[in-house]
Amino acid sequence: MKIITSGASYLDIDAYACCIAYAELLNLQGIPARAISSAQPNASVSKSVLGWAAAFDDYPPTPDDEFVLVDVSDYHHFDPLVVLKRVVEVIDHHPGYERYWAQRLGPAADIRPIGAAATQVFQRWQASGLLMQISVQSAALLATAILDNTLNFTGQMTTAADIAAYGELACRAKLSVDWPQQYFLECQASIEANLAAALAADLKRMKPESHLPQVFAQMTLWDADALLKNHRLTIKRWMAEQGDDCLLNVISVRDSKSCLLAPSDVSQQKLNHLWPLDWQAGVAVVSPSMLRKEWLKRGLDTASHCAPNTIVQ
Repeated sequence: MKIITSGASYLDIDAYACCIAYAELLNLQGIPARAISSAQPNASVSKSVLGWAAAFDDYPPTPDDEFVLVDVSDYHHFDPLVVLKRVVEVIDHHPGYERYWAQRLGPAADIRPIGAAATQVFQRWQASGLLMQISVQSAALLATAILDNTLNFTGQMTTAADIAAYGELACRAKLSVDWPQQYFLECQASIEANLAAALAADLKRMKPESHLPQVFAQMTLWDADALLKNHRLTIKRWMAEQGDDCLLNVISVRDSKSCLLAPSDVSQQKLNHLWPLDWQAGVAVVSPSMLRKEWLKRGLDTASHCAPNTIVQ
């Protein structure tokens, strides 16, 4: 049995979609597979998405099972049910662990810069010749994951492959033209309903070699200005609880910008080394938007320039 799973802290829509859709494909190919996870979906798995009833399997892994990781390649953040030595495939678009997995898995490690891991899974469906058999749920999940991870195609890592994949999948899932706006508004409503939980559910602790603040939280929604106007005090309190080196990236899809909140000079200076920013009362605006993985790539590139013989593992 192949266990398709992702990270330990939370499931965003990309991980959620990839697990379910890739397990479906493998089963159609005659390869027994189960999508399972110990993590809970975060706010990017919106109310409508949950209503599609594309569920994970309730299956306890056995000692003979193999693991496929999607939307994650940092083995420090794998779901705790994963046995590292039995990982046979990795599908991811986050930088930092390409060499490690290439050495271990060769071509079974597909880690490359692209807007969404969902696009990578779509390409597997396409290459299999089974795309006509994809379920409506899996098509809708993959399409929505591409929307989210490309920031409605405004993100800097968006590729032509992401755009083409969304067009094919949205057609097969019969998604409406206004689905992007509806989706991001739903995410925003979910975030605002329990802001502290939403912040904690999309937070990563960065390593020193990333050259980024130690705590890096992120949320993607339709209108960042409205969120910051209505909830700035709650956000300020939450960030103060995270320590002196904390960053929140609030991505506004409506106007394609990132509002970066970094109360301390320590955090601000780290970002200033990677990108010239104008901080006003602890807030800097970047347009077009930049995702956390894009900041991470900048940080790792800086590290490699400073120490060209260092391998990040």
